[in-house]
Amino acid sequence: MAKYLLLKHYRGAPAAVNNVSMDHWTPEEVTAHIQYMNDFADRLRENGEFVGENALAPEGMWVRYDGEGRPPVTDGPFAETKDLIAGYMIIDVDTPERAIELAGELSAAPGKDSKPIHEWLEVRPLYGEPSLVSE
Repeated sequence: MAKYLLLKHYRGAPAAVNNVSMDHWTPEEVTAHIQYMNDFADRLRENGEFVGENALAPEGMWVRYDGEGRPPVTDGPFAETKDLIAGYMIIDVDTPERAIELAGELSAAPGKDSKPIHEWLEVRPLYGEPSLVSE
């Protein structure tokens, strides 16, 4: 088995088919989306392919070591993951093809008007795991 990261983006990825930001969804649409994500994760837990997942809060900051006792905090002017990354799921699957298959299924989570989002998900192997790209 190999571990892969399924990365959900706020922006920075190609636009989704149903490209309406969540702040324009009804509470019922948000609930349905979250339920889809939870059901998807539960199914992966049952078959042993789930490792972990989290939605990420939009807040965040850059922190860098700058000498003893001085971790300065900066906040730009560069692209920041707090503006780009919405959440992630780590899966443990038998093949790269299975990772791609699951990402495609996760991309169908419902959004505005209960229609699938068809969002682009970034799929990346964890360090040391088999590549998704065959040569």
